[in-house]
Amino acid sequence: MNTKIITRAGHEALKQELDHLWRVYRPEITQKVAWAASLGDRSENADYQYNKKLLREIDRRVRYLRKRLEDMRVVDYAPEQEGKVYFGAWVEIENEAGEMKKFRVVGYDEIYGRMDYISIDSPMARALLKKEVGDEFTVQTPSGEALWWINEINYPG
Repeated sequence: MNTKIITRAGHEALKQELDHLWRVYRPEITQKVAWAASLGDRSENADYQYNKKLLREIDRRVRYLRKRLEDMRVVDYAPEQEGKVYFGAWVEIENEAGEMKKFRVVGYDEIYGRMDYISIDSPMARALLKKEVGDEFTVQTPSGEALWWINEINYPG
């Protein structure tokens, strides 16, 4: 789990988040902590306690992002990928009931807050790898095996 690969867009997004946390959000919260501390008794100061907790959360996320970004490898699209499902592909699939799904196969750090992204480490992505349009594949789900067909494969850009 936690394959350390990421799309270029995902890498840029994490770098922007880190930059925003470090240069904008953290100084803002630090200022609030200093102001709240100047009011006196910190043990009963809700502003101080809340913002101090927020500062710890920001610092934890900053440490995480710095370490992850250092260890990650950006994977760009290569023409050899065309026509098959690989990292970074947008894939549209359909099952026997006619239910359709469309998502992008990306790195672990890119899926949060996105319903249209799946991790390269997920069972669905693993079942899709190297498949082509028209191929059928099965994926193990909590309710058993599910059969799907690939309708479309695209790469951004």
